[in-house]
Amino acid sequence: MGTTTPAAGDTAYDVVAIGRTGVDIYPLQHGVGLEKVRTFEKFLGGSATNVAVAASRHGHRTALVTRTGQDAFGRYIHEALRDFGVDDAFVSAVPGPPTPVTFCEVFPPDDFPLYFYRYPIAPDLLIEADELPLGAIRDAGVYWATVTGLSQEPSRAAHFRAWQARGRRAHTVLDLDYRPMFWAEPAEASEQVGRALAHVTVAVGNREECEVAVGETDPQRAADALLERGVELAVVKQGPKGVLAATRDERVEVPPYPVDVVNGLGAGDAFGGALCHGLLEGWDLRRVLEFANVAGAIVASKLECSTAMPTSAEVEERLSSFDRPAAPFATVAEEAR
Repeated sequence: MGTTTPAAGDTAYDVVAIGRTGVDIYPLQHGVGLEKVRTFEKFLGGSATNVAVAASRHGHRTALVTRTGQDAFGRYIHEALRDFGVDDAFVSAVPGPPTPVTFCEVFPPDDFPLYFYRYPIAPDLLIEADELPLGAIRDAGVYWATVTGLSQEPSRAAHFRAWQARGRRAHTVLDLDYRPMFWAEPAEASEQVGRALAHVTVAVGNREECEVAVGETDPQRAADALLERGVELAVVKQGPKGVLAATRDERVEVPPYPVDVVNGLGAGDAFGGALCHGLLEGWDLRRVLEFANVAGAIVASKLECSTAMPTSAEVEERLSSFDRPAAPFATVAEEAR
Protein backbone atom coordinates (compact mmCIF):
# COMPACT_ATOMS: atom_id res chain seq x y z
CA MET A 1 0.00 0.00 0.00
CA GLY A 2 0.96 3.62 -0.35
CA THR A 3 1.85 3.41 -4.06
CA THR A 4 1.38 6.64 -5.99
CA THR A 5 -1.61 6.38 -8.32
CA PRO A 6 -0.77 7.58 -11.85
CA ALA A 7 -2.96 10.10 -13.62
CA ALA A 8 -5.56 8.62 -15.94
CA GLY A 9 -4.79 8.89 -19.63
CA ASP A 10 -0.99 9.35 -19.41
CA THR A 11 -0.06 6.03 -21.05
CA ALA A 12 -1.65 2.65 -21.57
CA TYR A 13 -2.41 0.62 -18.48
CA ASP A 14 -0.87 -2.77 -17.87
CA VAL A 15 -4.17 -4.03 -16.45
CA VAL A 16 -7.73 -2.72 -16.67
CA ALA A 17 -10.39 -4.62 -14.73
CA ILE A 18 -14.14 -4.05 -14.90
CA GLY A 19 -16.84 -5.20 -12.53
CA ARG A 20 -17.76 -5.89 -8.96
CA THR A 21 -16.70 -3.66 -6.09
CA GLY A 22 -17.86 -3.21 -2.53
CA VAL A 23 -16.94 -3.52 1.11
CA ASP A 24 -16.23 -6.87 2.76
CA ILE A 25 -17.44 -7.10 6.37
CA TYR A 26 -15.62 -10.15 7.71
CA PRO A 27 -16.01 -11.71 11.17
CA LEU A 28 -13.22 -11.80 13.69
CA GLN A 29 -14.79 -14.85 15.39
CA HIS A 30 -14.43 -18.01 13.30
CA GLY A 31 -16.23 -21.32 13.40
CA VAL A 32 -19.58 -19.73 14.31
CA GLY A 33 -22.52 -18.36 12.33
CA LEU A 34 -23.05 -14.63 11.87
CA GLU A 35 -25.64 -14.63 14.64
CA LYS A 36 -22.84 -15.46 17.09
CA VAL A 37 -20.22 -13.04 15.76
CA ARG A 38 -19.45 -10.09 18.05
CA THR A 39 -16.92 -8.08 16.02
CA PHE A 40 -16.12 -7.51 12.36
CA GLU A 41 -13.50 -5.75 10.26
CA LYS A 42 -14.08 -4.04 6.93
CA PHE A 43 -11.95 -4.43 3.80
CA LEU A 44 -12.06 -3.37 0.18
CA GLY A 45 -13.71 -6.17 -1.79
CA GLY A 46 -15.31 -7.40 -4.99
CA SER A 47 -13.70 -9.84 -7.41
CA ALA A 48 -12.66 -7.43 -10.17
CA THR A 49 -11.48 -4.96 -7.54
CA ASN A 50 -9.34 -7.59 -5.82
CA VAL A 51 -7.76 -8.61 -9.13
CA ALA A 52 -6.88 -4.97 -9.83
CA VAL A 53 -5.31 -4.64 -6.37
CA ALA A 54 -3.40 -7.90 -6.81
CA ALA A 55 -1.99 -6.79 -10.17
CA SER A 56 -0.96 -3.46 -8.69
CA ARG A 57 0.87 -5.26 -5.88
CA HIS A 58 2.98 -6.94 -8.58
CA GLY A 59 4.06 -3.51 -9.80
CA HIS A 60 1.65 -2.99 -12.69
CA ARG A 61 -0.12 0.19 -13.72
CA THR A 62 -3.70 -0.76 -13.04
CA ALA A 63 -7.15 0.82 -13.35
CA LEU A 64 -10.62 -0.27 -12.26
CA VAL A 65 -13.87 0.45 -14.12
CA THR A 66 -16.84 0.28 -11.76
CA ARG A 67 -19.51 2.29 -9.93
CA THR A 68 -20.35 2.88 -6.28
CA GLY A 69 -23.18 4.44 -4.35
CA GLN A 70 -23.13 8.09 -3.33
CA ASP A 71 -22.25 7.25 0.25
CA ALA A 72 -19.48 6.83 2.79
CA PHE A 73 -18.59 3.33 1.62
CA GLY A 74 -18.25 4.67 -1.91
CA ARG A 75 -15.78 7.25 -0.64
CA TYR A 76 -13.96 4.49 1.23
CA ILE A 77 -13.55 2.52 -2.02
CA HIS A 78 -11.89 5.50 -3.73
CA GLU A 79 -9.51 6.00 -0.81
CA ALA A 80 -8.64 2.32 -0.56
CA LEU A 81 -8.00 1.99 -4.31
CA ARG A 82 -5.65 4.95 -4.26
CA ASP A 83 -3.83 3.52 -1.24
CA PHE A 84 -3.26 0.32 -3.22
CA GLY A 85 -2.01 2.21 -6.27
CA VAL A 86 -5.05 1.44 -8.42
CA ASP A 87 -6.27 4.30 -10.60
CA ASP A 88 -9.82 5.21 -9.52
CA ALA A 89 -10.46 7.69 -12.37
CA PHE A 90 -13.00 5.31 -13.94
CA VAL A 91 -14.90 4.70 -10.69
CA SER A 92 -18.04 6.84 -10.55
CA ALA A 93 -20.94 7.21 -8.15
CA VAL A 94 -24.54 6.49 -9.10
CA PRO A 95 -27.55 7.95 -7.29
CA GLY A 96 -29.91 5.51 -5.66
CA PRO A 97 -28.54 2.09 -4.72
CA PRO A 98 -25.97 1.97 -1.93
CA THR A 99 -22.43 0.68 -2.24
CA PRO A 100 -22.68 -3.09 -1.72
CA VAL A 101 -21.47 -4.85 1.39
CA THR A 102 -20.67 -8.54 1.69
CA PHE A 103 -20.60 -10.62 4.85
CA CYS A 104 -19.07 -14.06 5.19
CA GLU A 105 -18.84 -16.83 7.74
CA VAL A 106 -15.49 -18.51 8.30
CA PHE A 107 -15.39 -22.27 8.87
CA PRO A 108 -11.85 -23.33 7.89
CA PRO A 109 -10.56 -25.08 5.93
CA ASP A 110 -13.20 -25.19 3.21
CA ASP A 111 -16.54 -23.60 4.18
CA PHE A 112 -16.95 -19.83 3.73
CA PRO A 113 -20.60 -18.90 3.12
CA LEU A 114 -21.09 -15.49 1.50
CA TYR A 115 -23.98 -13.08 2.02
CA PHE A 116 -24.25 -10.39 -0.65
CA TYR A 117 -26.20 -7.17 -0.01
CA ARG A 118 -26.57 -5.96 -3.61
CA TYR A 119 -30.33 -5.67 -4.09
CA PRO A 120 -32.37 -4.67 -5.98
CA ILE A 121 -29.31 -3.82 -8.09
CA ALA A 122 -25.70 -2.98 -7.29
CA PRO A 123 -24.08 0.19 -8.64
CA ASP A 124 -21.40 -1.89 -10.42
CA LEU A 125 -24.18 -3.35 -12.59
CA LEU A 126 -25.14 0.17 -13.67
CA ILE A 127 -21.99 0.71 -15.75
CA GLU A 128 -23.12 2.41 -18.97
CA ALA A 129 -21.67 1.61 -22.39
CA ASP A 130 -21.42 5.28 -23.40
CA GLU A 131 -19.35 6.09 -20.29
CA LEU A 132 -16.65 3.45 -20.78
CA PRO A 133 -12.97 4.47 -21.10
CA LEU A 134 -12.74 2.63 -24.40
CA GLY A 135 -9.21 3.81 -25.18
CA ALA A 136 -7.88 2.50 -21.87
CA ILE A 137 -9.70 -0.80 -22.35
CA ARG A 138 -8.50 -1.19 -25.93
CA ASP A 139 -4.85 -0.45 -25.14
CA ALA A 140 -4.46 -2.29 -21.81
CA GLY A 141 -1.91 -5.09 -21.66
CA VAL A 142 -4.54 -7.21 -19.89
CA TYR A 143 -8.27 -6.52 -19.86
CA TRP A 144 -10.09 -8.47 -17.12
CA ALA A 145 -13.87 -8.91 -16.98
CA THR A 146 -16.12 -11.28 -15.03
CA VAL A 147 -19.30 -13.20 -15.73
CA THR A 148 -21.08 -11.33 -12.93
CA GLY A 149 -20.99 -8.22 -15.10
CA LEU A 150 -23.16 -10.02 -17.66
CA SER A 151 -25.96 -10.77 -15.21
CA GLN A 152 -27.96 -7.55 -15.66
CA GLU A 153 -28.34 -4.53 -17.89
CA PRO A 154 -26.91 -1.98 -18.51
CA SER A 155 -23.67 -3.68 -17.40
CA ARG A 156 -24.16 -6.52 -19.89
CA ALA A 157 -24.32 -4.17 -22.88
CA ALA A 158 -21.34 -2.23 -21.55
CA HIS A 159 -19.24 -5.40 -21.38
CA PHE A 160 -19.97 -6.34 -24.97
CA ARG A 161 -19.30 -2.77 -26.09
CA ALA A 162 -15.89 -2.93 -24.38
CA TRP A 163 -15.03 -6.23 -26.07
CA GLN A 164 -16.08 -4.82 -29.42
CA ALA A 165 -13.72 -1.88 -28.92
CA ARG A 166 -10.86 -4.15 -27.86
CA GLY A 167 -11.28 -6.51 -30.79
CA ARG A 168 -10.16 -9.76 -29.12
CA ARG A 169 -6.68 -8.48 -28.48
CA ALA A 170 -4.26 -10.80 -26.67
CA HIS A 171 -4.77 -11.15 -22.90
CA THR A 172 -8.48 -10.34 -23.00
CA VAL A 173 -9.56 -12.35 -19.96
CA LEU A 174 -12.98 -13.61 -18.88
CA ASP A 175 -13.17 -14.73 -15.26
CA LEU A 176 -16.00 -17.28 -15.35
CA ASP A 177 -16.94 -16.18 -11.79
CA TYR A 178 -20.45 -17.70 -11.76
CA ARG A 179 -22.54 -16.67 -8.75
CA PRO A 180 -25.96 -18.37 -8.92
CA MET A 181 -27.66 -15.78 -6.71
CA PHE A 182 -27.06 -13.12 -9.39
CA TRP A 183 -28.90 -15.03 -12.13
CA ALA A 184 -32.52 -16.06 -12.70
CA GLU A 185 -31.35 -19.52 -13.82
CA PRO A 186 -28.13 -21.23 -14.93
CA ALA A 187 -29.30 -21.41 -18.55
CA GLU A 188 -29.31 -17.61 -18.77
CA ALA A 189 -25.73 -17.48 -17.51
CA SER A 190 -24.69 -20.19 -19.97
CA GLU A 191 -26.17 -18.21 -22.85
CA GLN A 192 -24.35 -15.01 -21.91
CA VAL A 193 -21.05 -16.77 -21.24
CA GLY A 194 -21.33 -18.46 -24.61
CA ARG A 195 -21.69 -15.06 -26.28
CA ALA A 196 -18.79 -13.64 -24.25
CA LEU A 197 -16.36 -16.44 -25.13
CA ALA A 198 -16.43 -15.28 -28.74
CA HIS A 199 -14.73 -12.04 -27.64
CA VAL A 200 -12.00 -13.18 -25.23
CA THR A 201 -8.65 -14.93 -25.51
CA VAL A 202 -8.27 -16.25 -21.95
CA ALA A 203 -10.90 -17.99 -19.80
CA VAL A 204 -10.38 -18.79 -16.10
CA GLY A 205 -12.74 -20.76 -13.88
CA ASN A 206 -13.31 -23.66 -11.55
CA ARG A 207 -15.13 -26.85 -12.50
CA GLU A 208 -18.62 -25.60 -11.60
CA GLU A 209 -18.03 -22.42 -13.59
CA CYS A 210 -16.79 -24.45 -16.56
CA GLU A 211 -19.98 -26.50 -16.43
CA VAL A 212 -22.03 -23.29 -16.74
CA ALA A 213 -19.76 -22.00 -19.51
CA VAL A 214 -19.33 -25.08 -21.69
CA GLY A 215 -21.26 -27.93 -20.05
CA GLU A 216 -18.17 -29.79 -18.80
CA THR A 217 -16.82 -30.41 -15.30
CA ASP A 218 -13.97 -32.76 -16.22
CA PRO A 219 -10.94 -30.44 -16.36
CA GLN A 220 -9.47 -31.85 -19.57
CA ARG A 221 -12.78 -31.81 -21.42
CA ALA A 222 -13.60 -28.36 -20.06
CA ALA A 223 -10.27 -27.03 -21.34
CA ASP A 224 -10.90 -28.64 -24.73
CA ALA A 225 -14.36 -27.09 -24.92
CA LEU A 226 -13.07 -23.63 -24.05
CA LEU A 227 -10.35 -23.89 -26.69
CA GLU A 228 -12.97 -24.98 -29.22
CA ARG A 229 -14.83 -21.73 -28.46
CA GLY A 230 -11.78 -19.84 -29.68
CA VAL A 231 -9.90 -18.88 -26.51
CA GLU A 232 -6.12 -19.14 -26.67
CA LEU A 233 -5.61 -20.08 -23.02
CA ALA A 234 -8.01 -22.06 -20.82
CA VAL A 235 -7.33 -22.24 -17.06
CA VAL A 236 -9.34 -24.74 -15.02
CA LYS A 237 -8.98 -24.64 -11.25
CA GLN A 238 -9.46 -28.05 -9.62
CA GLY A 239 -9.54 -27.36 -5.91
CA PRO A 240 -7.27 -29.79 -4.01
CA LYS A 241 -5.99 -31.23 -7.30
CA GLY A 242 -4.33 -27.98 -8.31
CA VAL A 243 -4.83 -26.23 -11.63
CA LEU A 244 -4.77 -27.11 -15.32
CA ALA A 245 -3.95 -24.71 -18.14
CA ALA A 246 -4.16 -25.50 -21.84
CA THR A 247 -3.36 -23.85 -25.14
CA ARG A 248 -3.61 -25.47 -28.56
CA ASP A 249 0.06 -26.50 -28.28
CA GLU A 250 0.63 -27.10 -24.59
CA ARG A 251 -1.07 -28.52 -21.51
CA VAL A 252 0.26 -28.04 -17.97
CA GLU A 253 -1.01 -29.21 -14.58
CA VAL A 254 0.54 -28.07 -11.33
CA PRO A 255 -0.25 -29.18 -7.77
CA PRO A 256 -1.49 -26.82 -5.08
CA TYR A 257 0.81 -25.14 -2.58
CA PRO A 258 0.12 -26.33 0.99
CA VAL A 259 -1.09 -23.79 3.55
CA ASP A 260 -3.23 -23.68 6.67
CA VAL A 261 -6.37 -22.14 5.22
CA VAL A 262 -8.02 -19.31 7.16
CA ASN A 263 -10.35 -17.95 4.47
CA GLY A 264 -10.35 -19.20 0.88
CA LEU A 265 -12.55 -16.44 -0.53
CA GLY A 266 -9.80 -14.18 -1.92
CA ALA A 267 -7.43 -16.82 -3.22
CA GLY A 268 -8.95 -16.92 -6.71
CA ASP A 269 -8.54 -13.17 -7.10
CA ALA A 270 -4.93 -13.36 -5.95
CA PHE A 271 -4.47 -16.13 -8.52
CA GLY A 272 -6.02 -13.81 -11.14
CA GLY A 273 -3.77 -10.86 -10.38
CA ALA A 274 -0.72 -13.12 -10.45
CA LEU A 275 -1.92 -14.63 -13.74
CA CYS A 276 -2.04 -11.10 -15.18
CA HIS A 277 1.52 -10.56 -13.96
CA GLY A 278 2.81 -13.76 -15.54
CA LEU A 279 1.11 -13.05 -18.86
CA LEU A 280 2.56 -9.53 -18.97
CA GLU A 281 6.01 -10.84 -18.12
CA GLY A 282 5.81 -13.40 -20.93
CA TRP A 283 6.63 -16.35 -18.67
CA ASP A 284 6.21 -19.96 -19.73
CA LEU A 285 2.92 -21.54 -18.70
CA ARG A 286 4.25 -23.67 -15.85
CA ARG A 287 5.97 -20.70 -14.23
CA VAL A 288 2.78 -18.64 -14.52
CA LEU A 289 0.68 -21.32 -12.86
CA GLU A 290 3.12 -22.04 -10.03
CA PHE A 291 3.45 -18.33 -9.28
CA ALA A 292 -0.32 -17.81 -9.35
CA ASN A 293 -0.94 -20.85 -7.14
CA VAL A 294 1.41 -19.56 -4.46
CA ALA A 295 -0.13 -16.08 -4.61
CA GLY A 296 -3.53 -17.66 -4.03
CA ALA A 297 -2.21 -19.74 -1.15
CA ILE A 298 -0.83 -16.70 0.64
CA VAL A 299 -4.24 -15.02 0.59
CA ALA A 300 -6.05 -18.23 1.60
CA SER A 301 -3.92 -18.28 4.74
CA LYS A 302 -5.32 -14.89 5.83
CA LEU A 303 -8.75 -13.51 6.70
CA GLU A 304 -8.96 -10.59 4.29
CA CYS A 305 -8.72 -10.40 0.51
CA SER A 306 -7.47 -7.06 -0.86
CA THR A 307 -5.09 -6.18 1.96
CA ALA A 308 -3.64 -9.70 1.86
CA MET A 309 -2.58 -9.58 -1.80
CA PRO A 310 1.16 -10.40 -1.90
CA THR A 311 3.97 -8.66 -3.71
CA SER A 312 6.03 -10.52 -6.29
CA ALA A 313 8.90 -10.74 -3.83
CA GLU A 314 6.69 -12.47 -1.26
CA VAL A 315 5.52 -15.00 -3.84
CA GLU A 316 9.04 -15.68 -5.10
CA GLU A 317 10.28 -16.23 -1.55
CA ARG A 318 7.62 -18.91 -0.99
CA LEU A 319 8.32 -20.49 -4.38
CA SER A 320 12.03 -20.75 -3.67
CA SER A 321 11.36 -22.96 -0.65
CA PHE A 322 8.56 -25.04 -2.19
CA ASP A 323 9.39 -28.72 -2.52
CA ARG A 324 6.86 -29.94 -5.10
CA PRO A 325 4.66 -32.54 -3.39
CA ALA A 326 4.20 -36.10 -4.56
CA ALA A 327 0.58 -36.12 -3.32
CA PRO A 328 -2.18 -33.48 -3.32
CA PHE A 329 -2.44 -30.96 -0.51
CA ALA A 330 -5.31 -28.74 0.60
CA THR A 331 -6.34 -26.28 -2.04
CA VAL A 332 -4.46 -23.28 -3.37
CA ALA A 333 -6.32 -22.55 -6.58
CA GLU A 334 -9.56 -22.77 -4.61
CA GLU A 335 -13.07 -23.28 -5.84
CA ALA A 336 -14.80 -20.18 -4.42
CA ARG A 337 -13.86 -16.51 -4.47
